[in-house]
Amino acid sequence: MEQSKAIGVIVYAQPGQPVQDMNCQDDECDLPPPSIPATYIPYNEDLINMLQSSDPSVNVTFQHTASSNFYMAIDSQGLLAQMGWLLYPTFQFFVWQAEWFNFKTSLQANMTDKALMLPVVNASIMQGETGIIRTVKMPKLTEMQKYKKVELDAYLSCPGTTDGTCPPWDHIMSLYVCCDNTSVLCGMELGRWITPFRRRIGHWLTNITPLIPLLTSDTCTFTMKLDAWWAEPWKPSLNIRFSEYNRNPDASDMYPYKIVPLFQGGTFNKSYNAQYKPIDFTVPTQVSKVEIVAIITGHGSDENGCGEFCPTSHHFVVNGKHENVKNFSTAGTLLGCAMGKPITGVEPNEHGTWLYGRNGWCNGRQVDPWVIDITMQLDNQSNNVTYFGWYQGTDPDPKEEPGYIVMYSYLVYYKNFS
Repeated sequence: MEQSKAIGVIVYAQPGQPVQDMNCQDDECDLPPPSIPATYIPYNEDLINMLQSSDPSVNVTFQHTASSNFYMAIDSQGLLAQMGWLLYPTFQFFVWQAEWFNFKTSLQANMTDKALMLPVVNASIMQGETGIIRTVKMPKLTEMQKYKKVELDAYLSCPGTTDGTCPPWDHIMSLYVCCDNTSVLCGMELGRWITPFRRRIGHWLTNITPLIPLLTSDTCTFTMKLDAWWAEPWKPSLNIRFSEYNRNPDASDMYPYKIVPLFQGGTFNKSYNAQYKPIDFTVPTQVSKVEIVAIITGHGSDENGCGEFCPTSHHFVVNGKHENVKNFSTAGTLLGCAMGKPITGVEPNEHGTWLYGRNGWCNGRQVDPWVIDITMQLDNQSNNVTYFGWYQGTDPDPKEEPGYIVMYSYLVYYKNFS
């Protein structure tokens, strides 16, 4: 455009599509930046009609509005806190920070009840292919089963004391566990988070009660690491929190006692669903409840924004007739990870495009497991389950480099205390 003597550029989104950041890609980033102004605007039918008229003259004014971008706040505990990066000159960023303060207050209130805290990681540097590896002595399984709630209590800080010392970009941070090197359960994912973009206030509780059967030994090895081994270092802390202890369970109380791995994710292309075949399973005797537990997020980008910015649906079908569906409908929306999200744990006012909705996740937040009670969908003991993922109601079929789905899913059996 600059070489064609243009003095400015306006790019408009297609109908129904969000505005996107205008960034360089690959070798383009080695070129000097353009010297003419450019902007990306939402689709505006009146403007398009005007440009296509017989007199397509439109007056456009570009301006750079300087705004202050270093603010401090006092939270509900009376502590001084950074407010992050205010991307636009709007008071809404103050509102999102206040919402997160409310989240923090609620989180701390929820942690005042009596609980057994099992330390796993203590403010350690996480970087590289191996990440952080810790071997931990576990409580007896029979004792863990008496706790009605088991949570991952995770903090994510940075090597320094300010947001500016935090790494850029959002990456997957996973917690894997192995309690028996010979078991098929060795190396399964126990928890997942998405790192923020230059913020250090993350603190989340993730309910993993159905996944207790992954902790099958007196000693377990936990690995916490990023999907990007080359990324700059973070400084996480992690405890496993056992609460609501049932000292004397009666015969009506249930606990998860067995777990079976189901489906994992893959490249989100035309053959994505072809890899998944029905899994047959027989329900053990004395089972009182059966659940499917899945952790699903989409990443990467094809011409449709899949899998990070495209809305997808994920389907677990039990016995060929009971369809359980999770829709990530806010993916790609302009404020899908901002409006109403800091109160759920999203770190507000990050750098980058933290506001945009993502496919099953948001920057600076835990990924909650999707738990489906399928007890009433079962046929006696012999059953089957299958899975498929769709984009716009059908199989994905990208023409450019496809994205991918990261998924761990499990079948969990419960039984009553005897």
